[in-house]
Amino acid sequence: MSNEKLKQIKTAGFILKPTDPEIRTLYERIKVQFETKGITVLLGDQSAEMIGVKGVDFDTMCEQSDFLVSLGGDGTLLSLVRRSNAHKKPVVGINAGTLGFLADVTIEEVETFLEQLFSDEYRIDDRMMIEGYIKKNDGTKHEFFAFNDVVITSPKPSKMVRVNASILGERFNSYRGDGVIISTPTGSTAYNLAAGGPVLYPLTKAFIITPVLAHALGNQRPLVVPSDFSIEFDAEQYEAIATIDGQEVYELLEGDTLYIEGAKIGAKLLHRKDRNYFSVLREKLHWGDKL
Repeated sequence: MSNEKLKQIKTAGFILKPTDPEIRTLYERIKVQFETKGITVLLGDQSAEMIGVKGVDFDTMCEQSDFLVSLGGDGTLLSLVRRSNAHKKPVVGINAGTLGFLADVTIEEVETFLEQLFSDEYRIDDRMMIEGYIKKNDGTKHEFFAFNDVVITSPKPSKMVRVNASILGERFNSYRGDGVIISTPTGSTAYNLAAGGPVLYPLTKAFIITPVLAHALGNQRPLVVPSDFSIEFDAEQYEAIATIDGQEVYELLEGDTLYIEGAKIGAKLLHRKDRNYFSVLREKLHWGDKL
């Protein structure tokens, strides 16, 4: 675990759940809580436009902030982590959504969280991210980062895809079925888990490759490989799409290739010191509940 601490606690950059103008009341309440503790609050320009207030350019907000805050659900935090990756700023999620695996500070806990922040009762986790690109048949490249997963599926419901996979340049499998998920440990509790993949402790450095409803006589199983391996995928005979963290979508046609590796810069998640990952699993997934 990291012993990293914030150099100072003077400015926080906020991003709000998109397409939810009603979140303004909640944001203004939390903003007052931050300012009461002497923390200047900057609001990203897109979020500010949504609720009709003045904001600052996203990159400027990241540069001037000591840490970043997502107010929304896990999807809001995922987007903020990806967009702010180059700025290397810790991100904390205040949960205004439902599940809250990543955005784990509740609205009721904001005051306590701020007190813990100033008394050094917090930690900064260094989470693995995926860095990759799609090389099109014409030679153009589309680069991307993913925090949870990259999912390759058909663009049409109920249509099969065939995805060939190579590790370190050597072919090891062909996934024929509904698709394949390439997940980080953080994303192991998302689509990967629903598809029957394993849960990995979030500070692990590894990829999880999980087939989705494989159409194969052979026994297709999830595979866990080290994060310093480079992995290559291509869709053979069928059209496919690559979806990044459930938010960005790219075409993957025959002749195109998708490359991934562990990102050089990981994500920094700011958590309460008393947050226990296994307690979160038990609570969110209802492990141990009586049937």
